[in-house]
Amino acid sequence: MTAIKHALQRDIFTPNDERLLSIVNVCKAGKKKRNCFLCATVTTERPVQVNVVKVKKSDKGDFYKRQTAWTLRDLAVVDAKDAVKENPEFDLHFDKVYKWVASSTAEKNTFISCIWKLNQRYLRKKIDFVNVSSQLLEESVPSGENQSVAGGDEEAVDEYQELNAREEQDIEIMMEGCEYAISNAEAFAEKLSRELQVLDGANIQSIMASEKQVNILMTLLDEALKEVDQIELKLSSYEEMLQSVKEQMDQISESNHLIHLSNTNNVKLLSEIEFLVNHMDLAKGHIKALLDGDLASSRGIEACTNAADALLQCMNVALRPGHDMLYAVKQQQQRFSDLREQFARRLASHLNNVFVQQFTQTLLQLYNRSYYLSVSGYDQSSTLAQHSIELTLPNHHPFHRDLLRYAKLMEWLKSTDYGKYEGLTKNYMDYLSRLYDREIKDFFEVAKIKMTGTTKEGKKFGLHGSSGKLTGSTSSLNKLSVQSSGNRRSQSSSLLDMGNMSASDLDVADRTKFDKIFEQVLSELEPLCLAEQDFISKFFKLQQHQNMPGTTMSEAEELDGGTLSRSYNSGVPQAISSEKDMIRQMMIKIFRCIEPELNNLIALGDKIDSFNSLYMLVKMSHHVWTAQNVDPASFLSTTLGNVLVTVKRNFDKCISNQIRQMEEVKISKKSKVGILPFVAEFEEFAALAESIFKNAERRGDLDKAYIKLIRSVFINVEKVANESQKTPRDVVMMENFHHIFATLSRLKISCLEAEKKEAKQKYTDHLQSYVIYSLGQPLEKLNHFFEGVEARVAQGIREEEVSYQLAFNKQELRKVIKEYPGKEVKKGLDNLYKKVDKHLCEEENLLQVVWHSMQDEFIRQYKHFEGLIARCYPGSGVVMEFTIQDILDYCSSIAQSH
Repeated sequence: MTAIKHALQRDIFTPNDERLLSIVNVCKAGKKKRNCFLCATVTTERPVQVNVVKVKKSDKGDFYKRQTAWTLRDLAVVDAKDAVKENPEFDLHFDKVYKWVASSTAEKNTFISCIWKLNQRYLRKKIDFVNVSSQLLEESVPSGENQSVAGGDEEAVDEYQELNAREEQDIEIMMEGCEYAISNAEAFAEKLSRELQVLDGANIQSIMASEKQVNILMTLLDEALKEVDQIELKLSSYEEMLQSVKEQMDQISESNHLIHLSNTNNVKLLSEIEFLVNHMDLAKGHIKALLDGDLASSRGIEACTNAADALLQCMNVALRPGHDMLYAVKQQQQRFSDLREQFARRLASHLNNVFVQQFTQTLLQLYNRSYYLSVSGYDQSSTLAQHSIELTLPNHHPFHRDLLRYAKLMEWLKSTDYGKYEGLTKNYMDYLSRLYDREIKDFFEVAKIKMTGTTKEGKKFGLHGSSGKLTGSTSSLNKLSVQSSGNRRSQSSSLLDMGNMSASDLDVADRTKFDKIFEQVLSELEPLCLAEQDFISKFFKLQQHQNMPGTTMSEAEELDGGTLSRSYNSGVPQAISSEKDMIRQMMIKIFRCIEPELNNLIALGDKIDSFNSLYMLVKMSHHVWTAQNVDPASFLSTTLGNVLVTVKRNFDKCISNQIRQMEEVKISKKSKVGILPFVAEFEEFAALAESIFKNAERRGDLDKAYIKLIRSVFINVEKVANESQKTPRDVVMMENFHHIFATLSRLKISCLEAEKKEAKQKYTDHLQSYVIYSLGQPLEKLNHFFEGVEARVAQGIREEEVSYQLAFNKQELRKVIKEYPGKEVKKGLDNLYKKVDKHLCEEENLLQVVWHSMQDEFIRQYKHFEGLIARCYPGSGVVMEFTIQDILDYCSSIAQSH
């Protein structure tokens, strides 16, 4: 190993100005054993740098090469694996962990000991040695070659001291003064030695000469020491006095601290007591109000309200930690609980009594009114009509005003005893639902009586004087439908008679009366429901969340299906708050009879006159729209929306019935047709609908109904015209489509513009067809003659050569013309006028229009004949025996004579 070390020092480290201090033969753990050497080196130049170098023997020759070097500063941990047992393995932690196995444990220990010494000398113990025996680190490395190398070299490093610049300059001056300083070093050394001895002697003599001064200095030093001792004694006494003062100050400070602590505790205790007294002390006046306060007077209610609020504040005070453990606090809380329970029980009992009293008084008034109306000798229906009982609902404002005084107490009860609050809510709903049932039913009884009147006709719709009630059940309405339908069918086959009562039985005034009554019913119900809902919200402290600004609700209806669907804007929240839902549930229970009563009233109005569904649709739509603008999810909006569905279905049913009755209409085979009944009734329906739906929100429903009705009218007019035996088809089509065109032109219905043009076209087409068909060939033989002339021309004979044909010469033409003198022509036209007059109806007044068209057609034929004579028989002098003027005179005289 010594030889290897010298070889490494000579070949590798000396050229790099490094000294090798320790070496260990190692191989990598766990792999194929390829030996190498780990060397600990230091640089010869300052500052000294310590390295750990890995040296490997070359494979091709017997020499070594430097492979890897790490600075000792990068070494973090040296792990010897086992501090007790001998183990050649060890780890060095540089940038990563390097695992080595030494050739012997002694070499490993020597190398680790060298690393430890270098760490102590140059790195100030920065490296961490793990699993290394403390004895190995504390003791010297065993004697041997490695020791001599490590120790001797380190001592040499310690003894070496570099000359500074001044020392180098002095040596150079000294050497320049001696000629043989370089050539004879021994003589130069002896000279220096002699000079040094001379200097040492002079130095000793100087010291001996200054002994006296030294003695004087020593004497002064002794006196100074004595003074120092005296000063130390004084300082000691002063220190004892200061220590006594310090002890006294410490006692005073501790005493002050205890006093301050006591004062702080007293302040905190006073603060806690004041907090409890201020927040948990209920005034005697409040206690008296809670126990014995008058809940009937306004002053007493106000006192009880203030006391209840004070009690609630005392009970809800946020106690600080530890307060709930105080006996006085527990006692006060129990007292508050007892007061709350007693007052809640007293308040609930009083409000229940108020509900019962109000219900009893109002119900008694209703019974007194009913008793007055049912006195012996009076029939209720006639009495109501004769005395003109107002169609109004009782006003509950005084009752609400009285109860609203308790609103704050109800809020207190809701937050403190929800069970009693809920019981009061149920009792209120129970009493009010029975009260409103009676009031609303009586209200609708009056409305039904006013609608039907007191005549026999009114009794036919369900009025019975003996009971004083209007029967509005479904069975009675169904019987009514059968009876009224049978009576109407027996009277006439017209559309109105089949679907509604005739105009003579129920005129516009009656329909207007129905409209006003229905509007009054809705106008009375709407403020009643809104007032009650507002009262419930305020009295029971239920928050009404209004819809967000900009929220709208659109309604889309399918006319043929009779359904109505509502879709809300996406800006509307789908989740409904529990309090809002509670308001709706209370309103549903309180006004549970409104929807069925409205449906019965609507059914009655529809049975009286199916056209009433138009009035009801407009009125109901307006009220639904108004309610939705206030609150789309309110009880009123929902209820009216449900009833609107029924009204819409009745409207659709009315339209469907009219279409069905158009299809079922039959005409007489013995009399002329004229204007068809359903055409006249469409005119009546359109005129009525336009007056009702003017500026209405649901104009779209009417436009859809118009389209269905007008298409059915067109189809069935053509159907009746095809089936007509007495009246020509063209006359039926011409007269009815002229009537339809006139109606649409007068009413100016924008959605029927296309149908108006179609009706005009059909009227024009059938007028022309009828004129041509009726006029036919009034000069028959003349027509046949000229048809032959036109045939010859068509065969290729020139027009001027036609007269040379035997059958069509001038003599034959004169013979035919002589058969039609003016007298015969006038006679034929007179017969034609009578025939047209027989076909046309009087109410449409189209006779002169048709006669004028026939005159124009006849003149057209006359001009055609004259043209043929001029072209085919030029210069013959043959002319007709009557002129166009004669034709005009004949037609005028015939029209005037009739």
